[in-house]
Amino acid sequence: MSEPRLIDPFARAITYLRVSVTDRCDFRCVYCMAENMEFLPKAELLTLEELDRLCTAFVALGVEKLRITGGEPLVRKGIMTFFRAMSRHLATGALKELTLTTNGSQLRRFAGELRDCGVRRVNVSLDTLDATKFRAVTRWGRFAQVMDGIDAAVEAGLKVKINAVALKGVNDDEIHDMVAWCGARGHDLTFIEVMPMGDIGGEDRLDQYYSLKELRRDLEARWTLTDTPERTGGPARYVRVGETGGRIGFITPLTHNFCESCNRVRLTCTGQLYMCLGQEDDADLRAPLRAHPGDDAPLVEAIRRAIERKPRGHDFDYSRRTVEGQVSRHMSHTGG
Repeated sequence: MSEPRLIDPFARAITYLRVSVTDRCDFRCVYCMAENMEFLPKAELLTLEELDRLCTAFVALGVEKLRITGGEPLVRKGIMTFFRAMSRHLATGALKELTLTTNGSQLRRFAGELRDCGVRRVNVSLDTLDATKFRAVTRWGRFAQVMDGIDAAVEAGLKVKINAVALKGVNDDEIHDMVAWCGARGHDLTFIEVMPMGDIGGEDRLDQYYSLKELRRDLEARWTLTDTPERTGGPARYVRVGETGGRIGFITPLTHNFCESCNRVRLTCTGQLYMCLGQEDDADLRAPLRAHPGDDAPLVEAIRRAIERKPRGHDFDYSRRTVEGQVSRHMSHTGG
């Protein structure tokens, strides 16, 4: 029998858990991390068995959607063991969706296994269709390998959504190409505003920032966009493109935050639970997990106490030409 559901102080049911399984990545994207990162010691990371236990506790508390993130989740050794473990919750019906966000580099290796584990769609982070520019944005990335990974996902029967961070002076001249490319291939496309998280090695957040209000206006010079009420369980607002029939999502933490409907929390690879992406407050779930290996009651109590502290919203703000509400941790630690 499942525990009573998780309800935060603002009467929002928490049904969506984003889980970072590693802070490591085979890319070094300029808006995500510094080029020479110091990664966490292995002992600080949750084991795959601990991740299973934690996620299982959340599923018993009413979480219906798990999104696996990183870093790059597919670079974690043995990660398919974890996906196979989570698939049992899909089989019972307790979990409605198991999915992941990836840079696409490892999809050729794992797309078939992901499908076998019950994954039906993946989000691929792809900010440009230009191989030279891709190398500059990701620092270490291999464009051809990512394109092949996307093909592998489609071949395996996975639905692909492309996530593109809107970057002024980087990909603002490619937005029409991305709409056309995704529309022709049947991929959903979501644009995301760059968020002020972590030291990124001298890059300037304000120089990178391209508001999605401005981006949408630029798109409407060429495309017919119609608002739709569609939701996929996350923060994106969607439109349909008349010319392609494709769907575009907008994730706007800065120009129009989506906090009023927030149904999610984030678990880091070290067992910290962040109730809000844009706040520093966190709850240590690793301590009760490791202190009580045979008893989940203290863990469940820690989860409930954490949800009671979930704030109304974040404080990200670029409107005054300074970066307000910045948080110190890297996106790769919290999970994308």
